[in-house]
Order: sequence, then structure tokens, then C-alpha cells
Amino acid sequence: MKNTTLFKFILSFFWISFSTFINGQTVDVKKEHLNSADSIVKKNNPKADAIISYAKTFLGVPYRYGGSTPSGFDCSGFINYIFGNFGFSLVRSSFGLADLGETIALSNIQAGDLLFFKGSNINSSTVGHVALVVEVAPNTLKFIHSANGGVRIENFVTSKYYIQRYIKAKRLDYGGN
Repeated sequence: MKNTTLFKFILSFFWISFSTFINGQTVDVKKEHLNSADSIVKKNNPKADAIISYAKTFLGVPYRYGGSTPSGFDCSGFINYIFGNFGFSLVRSSFGLADLGETIALSNIQAGDLLFFKGSNINSSTVGHVALVVEVAPNTLKFIHSANGGVRIENFVTSKYYIQRYIKAKRLDYGGN
């Protein structure tokens, strides 16, 4: 019990004081996220909700380099497969997907938006990974993606790996509700 309390204190202290350098600007992930989370949760688009629900049905599907079917997905193959089921025709690479839609700030992120990250090379400045935002709430920015280990959901706010690789967020046009 004592160790749990100490861990929570250290984790809280870390997040309160933590900020990361992203694309030439300092972004306080915790503060920016908390200031907007309550209003964002209420703005979900029904089509985005349907896409997210469909994406979740593939949790646990294995990662496969170049994969674009339920037998195995890579990150952009997963996004393409999910959105293709809803009539979207997207480019195949995460790098290409990063050029679509409207660039948005983390403070304006909504479920259904796409997150773009550097690949495994932290020193790279190019997009190498893509994920779909599935939930935005206080202390939470969850995304679904296909990476080593398969299709899974992770919390961006608590992921040091993805925070330091974050490049940008994009919003696709879902059309009318």
C-alpha cells in the first residue's frame, strides 16, 4: 500500500511538471489535454463513433508488416481497412495519410481524429506511424493502432514512448452526421 501511494505521488509529480519538445515547440501534454477534455467528449460525430466501434472489433489482430487485412495489419493498413469499410478511399502509407484532412492542436483533439508519430527512429522527423483516437477524457487520450503486439488501445497521456514521437494530429471530413 505504501509503495502504491508513493508511486501515485511520483507519477502525479512527473505529469504535473512534464512537458515535451515536439516539432520545435514545447507542448505541455497534461495541461493542454485537461483544459479541453470535458468539452471535447460531448462533440463526437456519429460516423466517427461507428468507425471507432468497428475498429475495436479488431483488437488482438496480429501485426503484419505490409498487412491490410484481418489476418494481420500494419498501422496504415489498419486505418485504411477501417475507413474503407465506411466508403473512404485513403492513401496507403502513414506518411501519405498525414497529408490528408485538417491539422489540429492536441487541445482540440476529438474521438475519430488521427495521430501521427515518428517511427521507431526517435531522431527522424518524418511520419512513420498512425493511430485513431478512440477516447478523450480527463487524463485520457486513448488511441487504437496496429503495432508490434497487434491491434491494441493505448493512452497517449501515459505513454512516454508515443509522447516523444508525436508529430501531429489530423481531422478527416466525415461529412454530415
